[in-house]
Amino acid sequence: MIDVIDLKKSFHGVEVLKGINVTIDKGDIVVVIGPSGSGKSTFLRCLNCMEDPTSGSVIFNGVDIADMRVDINIHRRHMGMVFQHFNLFNNKTVLENIMLAPVYTRTQELNRQRRKNMRQKLYNLFVPEGKKKELAPIETTKAQIKDEAREDALRLLRRIGMEDKADAYPSTLSGGQKQRVAIVRSLAMNPDVILFDEPTSALDPEMVGEVLDLMKALARDGMTMIIVTHEMGFAREVANRILFIDEGVIKESAPPEEFFTHPKNPRLKEFLSKVL
Repeated sequence: MIDVIDLKKSFHGVEVLKGINVTIDKGDIVVVIGPSGSGKSTFLRCLNCMEDPTSGSVIFNGVDIADMRVDINIHRRHMGMVFQHFNLFNNKTVLENIMLAPVYTRTQELNRQRRKNMRQKLYNLFVPEGKKKELAPIETTKAQIKDEAREDALRLLRRIGMEDKADAYPSTLSGGQKQRVAIVRSLAMNPDVILFDEPTSALDPEMVGEVLDLMKALARDGMTMIIVTHEMGFAREVANRILFIDEGVIKESAPPEEFFTHPKNPRLKEFLSKVL
């Protein structure tokens, strides 16, 4: 699904990523760990080009989305992102937050198709009958798009036991509730993969469990996930591969059992001795 080839990223002349190479297959649950400042979050943000790579390639479903000529917004629709600090819109209800992206993208597609049909109609006015082209059928309306997005959002809220919070505003929610809403907001776009940037680090310890439980449920459902986290127990239980990033490079990549029990890299051994 994702091939990262010699990915590099510099900020003001400082090289943060120094050549990352990794392949993510469909259904993979890849956990990324490492010390603060090692480049973990930068790596994640380069995967969906929230940060433009300085060089290298990010091949997502066969397209190099690091190529500046590519319309990245088309591909971001298939790559969800969950942030450390939730990034919910405080002036919108929980339901509106979840509906926002699906309604926007489907309305944009509807408007594009309508414009295309208008151009085709104009073209048909000036060509002989035998050369006229049929208009593409439009089988939905803006009202239907909103109704379907609302129904899907409510279904997702029921899944996490928060349907009663549909009309609440984010400011009234706990940290754990906000993060669960942020996760289902990503799910509302039916992504191929979800990127998690330290999803529990801003939560009180008692709220961490409810977010990790939802992520475990997604793992059981086969969602492809790339997760930057400090939750070592979660990494051991859920991941099928763990990457250790330090000084801008992947210093070790292994399945959880091998990663924690038989680490090979001296820097990883030192890191694990401090966090386990």
